[in-house]
Amino acid sequence: MARTNSRIVPISPHAALLLEMGLERILVIADIHIGWEVALAEEGVHVPSQTPKILESLIRLIRSQKPSSLIIVGDVKHTIAKIEMEEWRDIPEFFEQIGKLVPHIRIIPGNHDGSLEPLLPENIEILPQRGTIIWDVGLFHGHTWPAPEMLKCSTLIIGHVHPIVTFRDPVGFRVTRQVWVKAKCNSVKLARFALRHAGVNVKRDPARSLKDHFNVDLKASQFFIMPSFNDFLGGQTINRSSIGRGSRFREFIGPVLRSGSIDIDNAEVYLLDGTFLGTISQLRTLG
Repeated sequence: MARTNSRIVPISPHAALLLEMGLERILVIADIHIGWEVALAEEGVHVPSQTPKILESLIRLIRSQKPSSLIIVGDVKHTIAKIEMEEWRDIPEFFEQIGKLVPHIRIIPGNHDGSLEPLLPENIEILPQRGTIIWDVGLFHGHTWPAPEMLKCSTLIIGHVHPIVTFRDPVGFRVTRQVWVKAKCNSVKLARFALRHAGVNVKRDPARSLKDHFNVDLKASQFFIMPSFNDFLGGQTINRSSIGRGSRFREFIGPVLRSGSIDIDNAEVYLLDGTFLGTISQLRTLG
């Protein structure tokens, strides 16, 4: 079957999408951050564990969509370099329950997933941190550069950012909403940075260097940023007036966005229910 038959389908109104080709349906989510309540408790803010609600939401989604497998694009847990007691309790139980409904579960580690593996059932597959390729789609968490091989994919998908938009009304009230971001990518610029990170001295056309060193044809053209599946989290306000302009690329989290390889100004922004809000440049006036 041709690669071009694959489809990317956001599941309204959830922070999740399906990758489809033929009869295969792969459910993709990102940024669960199990155990985030512990960080709040350390600051004196006590919130009951939200893991049961997140688990219930994912179970409903799996039952309605009937995927053949599940991919989590990073940040299963919240604490970065250690494991909290709540994570020892909640993460194994979370995956035991999900594993009863979907037979194949894969995780692309994020920056919060240090020491994650001891918490997982043996049948959970840990994928490379720098990403994995599903048909013509490349998935990576977003806190690292993608592997150069990923640039043969026409579409790249990350999490990590937890994108939100902020609106202020005339009275000054502030409203935030989770969003999807769909942008075009400057493939040549992205390839140049990714190759440098991989230790390749690019002296000529990056596309040629990519082909010579990795036997990869440069095709990356489309870039998606996923909202976090844990909707209790905050995120990065992508329509702040300064962000993404000139040197302000450095305000983004993640090296790809900071590199300026993504056309942020003209990126399309969608609510979880599919409503098109406009481009980021249009929404800056409302931030």
